[in-house]
Amino acid sequence: MKTRPNIPWAKAEFWGSEEKYVIDALRSSWISGGPYVERLEAACAEFLGVPHAIAVSNGTAALDLSFLALDIQPGDEIIVPGFAFMAAANLALQKGAIPVFCDVDPLTWCIQPKAVEKLISKQTRAIVAVHSYGNMCDVPGLVDLAAAHDIALIEDAAEAFGSKMDSLLAGTQGHINTFSFHATKTVTTGEGGLVTTHDSDLAEKMRLYRSHGLRRHRHYWHELPGHNFRLTNLQAAMGVAQMEKIETILDHRVRMYQRYKNRIQSMPGTQMQMITETCEAAIWAVALRLDATSFPQGRDEVMSALSSRGIETRPGFQPPAEMDYFGPTSVPVSENLGRWVISLPSYPSLTDSEIDYICNELAKLSKAG
Repeated sequence: MKTRPNIPWAKAEFWGSEEKYVIDALRSSWISGGPYVERLEAACAEFLGVPHAIAVSNGTAALDLSFLALDIQPGDEIIVPGFAFMAAANLALQKGAIPVFCDVDPLTWCIQPKAVEKLISKQTRAIVAVHSYGNMCDVPGLVDLAAAHDIALIEDAAEAFGSKMDSLLAGTQGHINTFSFHATKTVTTGEGGLVTTHDSDLAEKMRLYRSHGLRRHRHYWHELPGHNFRLTNLQAAMGVAQMEKIETILDHRVRMYQRYKNRIQSMPGTQMQMITETCEAAIWAVALRLDATSFPQGRDEVMSALSSRGIETRPGFQPPAEMDYFGPTSVPVSENLGRWVISLPSYPSLTDSEIDYICNELAKLSKAG
């Protein structure tokens, strides 16, 4: 009897020195802070080409630090995508700010400067550009737009570590940029995140907020009402090992994506996220939109059928209109994507034969032809 494959949607990958470095950190007695945190920050700053890289406990904490450093206040408006993970929108609400949802481009699934500009008001304080699935927003256009209106640009590159646009890496051009090192992400520390900036004043402010507002030269003296968003030395040790293999990790992700693209681009009833010519995307998750004519059973039934064949998938991001606490919103492209996008297994060690199996099983579920 043939054994059914078991292909998870994501899998944490280890590349050589993770165990060695974690054990070294454990034995060093540096459990909370420590030298591996500094090494991880230095490695990320060098790779990204930024002067300030600040390790934090998770990607949401990275966004929270951004809002704190920018002094986001109740009533301020924050422009966020209608189709994306909702961390920035949730944080805006928690601070009494107003998330203003911008519909995304129907091909790239990212916000575009022209659509963002229509939403800018006197209350707008920041634009959060989420590089969903590893694809990138039009960063040069958003940089110019933010400068013209004297508002902050935050690049949320949680899903785009290693992606480039016009040879510039994701998470390097905003006033503040954020990353996630969650277990499923391109670089992982289990949980964890990173904030980058070119602005020394913002960097100093975020370092204070990260650690209770304390300056180490004077014990228990708080400069401001901070949080504890610190990353542990144990987690950072894993991240240092990952960064030593970052080019290998990215090469495997490119191979994975190209194999999927070669199979899916000719599959009737499917549309992959469009990557523009100026973008070299390090795809975090391979996603595609299903066509209702070819898949009349609906996206969720397709996911269930693939699960029965040993293939774990994820739906697209749910639009804000589906979540009552955001109130009425109208982002029709995002709403359609939320109903019809499916994300397929995506991790570097996924083999060509596994990708072929996934694509073959997906094609069998199509009613096209």
